[in-house]
Amino acid sequence: MSTTLEVYLLSGKTATVEVGLDEDVATLQRRAEMALGVRRGRLLDASGNVLDSCAPVKEARLQTGDGLTLHVSRVQVSATSGAFAAILGDTSTVSWGDAGGGGDSSSVQHQLKDVQQIQASQNAFAAILSDGSVVTWGSACSGGDSSAVQDQLKNVQQIQATQRAFAAMLGDGSVVTWGYANRGGDSSAVQDQLKNVQQIQASGTAFAAVLGDGSVVTWGDSDWGGDSRAVQVKLKNVQLIQATDYAFAAVLGDGSVVTWGDADFGGDSTAVQHLLKNVQQIQASALTFAAILGDAAVVTWGEPDCGGDSSAVQEQLKNVQQIQATPRHAFAAVLGDGSVVTWGDARGGGDSSAVQHQLKNVQQIQATDYAFAAILGDGSVVTWGRADYGGDSSAVQGQLQNVQQIQAAGYAFAAILGDGSVVTWGHADRGGDSSAVQAQLKNVQQIQAVGYAFAAILGDGSVGLLAKLGKGVSEAEQVNQHVQEAMSNFRRASIQANAHRSAPHTGPGEKLFKNYKVRKARAAKRPG
Repeated sequence: MSTTLEVYLLSGKTATVEVGLDEDVATLQRRAEMALGVRRGRLLDASGNVLDSCAPVKEARLQTGDGLTLHVSRVQVSATSGAFAAILGDTSTVSWGDAGGGGDSSSVQHQLKDVQQIQASQNAFAAILSDGSVVTWGSACSGGDSSAVQDQLKNVQQIQATQRAFAAMLGDGSVVTWGYANRGGDSSAVQDQLKNVQQIQASGTAFAAVLGDGSVVTWGDSDWGGDSRAVQVKLKNVQLIQATDYAFAAVLGDGSVVTWGDADFGGDSTAVQHLLKNVQQIQASALTFAAILGDAAVVTWGEPDCGGDSSAVQEQLKNVQQIQATPRHAFAAVLGDGSVVTWGDARGGGDSSAVQHQLKNVQQIQATDYAFAAILGDGSVVTWGRADYGGDSSAVQGQLQNVQQIQAAGYAFAAILGDGSVVTWGHADRGGDSSAVQAQLKNVQQIQAVGYAFAAILGDGSVGLLAKLGKGVSEAEQVNQHVQEAMSNFRRASIQANAHRSAPHTGPGEKLFKNYKVRKARAAKRPG
């Protein structure tokens, strides 16, 4: 005797599958995967329970006409300055948020199939499909329109992005670029040099490609790293490249470092060049570099007030294991004994003296724009920096137990606990208050941040926004309606497969443009 079942994907795609009652669930699952054309996943019943693949179908109490959900893989989320794009388990894609910033993918939705990865610029997305082609959407000025190079985008292996342009590395080692020309979208001047490319790094406005022979090719804004001619003779046997918003730093095979770009923001390392030996790794903020040496000491350069000058704590920077930075203002180093050393702008997290006695056995550190949060070995959390940016977690301190991971947006933190629940803090109207959706935040697997909001990926594959934005009600409702329309197929499949599961919560997203005073002044001197 057999039974016929309906199997749904998160995108709404369905298949009718027939299976014998004496066959096992694994057989049912394989037939569903073949019928739907997806890779291996998990089958969930109408109550959201994962079916035991070894059990006979009859023991699973499945009846003809029942609906099951096939979860192929964890949802992957990418974000621009004001929009989200999610790859669902069946490799389809949905987007939501600011329409001009990538939140509306309706014009290319029919092309977004078998998506493997998504890269984001400031206001556009670029998706690589399984056949190596690319689909883009969002602001044309940020790379959302790739029509001029579409016929070249074949066998794409990876994509990197500046604020307003994309660079795709192809299987033959060549590179295709598009977007705003002076931000890296035009590589025609160096196109004949872009052969056998091994890796590409991006600053805010320029690209640097490492070739197979260890040399480097750069393009984009010439003042901010797009012109490396002054140091070209030194760029040999390059192993890796890091970037601030305005400069690059290349680590050579002998452990030395070569820098170029804006001298004030990391492009000039002459003052510390004699110290840059046996460099193992480099951490970068938007304005400053910090290098960890082979002896676990640290060398810094760039904007002095924002971490480029670490002389006040240099004697403490020994046996450094990892370094974290706020986007612009400060650094925090975790030492081998689990303690922490901070430097940079005191108001922006560079002064941890008030909580120094608590910073023991630190496992991980995350940073908002002006604050840090450290997870300790016992699963508790210590925070410092500006209170309105998450530096004060006292209101939720009792809840911050058994913390597994922390994600940071610009103004707030979100912590996933061991039981899959979430605790948020920071600016209430910019992601720090999740009370409106707290009941739905169960079995959270992953959190992604963008601007003023967080997106939480739940165990059932649904996506929800954790943000109470400081927006007018009408505008918030309009954005929320856009999100719900984008997720309509997902909700339809969920409702059909699980009458007891509520549709995933969606909330408003908000566009975020942050202009630093230095960038403002410099940008005013040139177009774009």
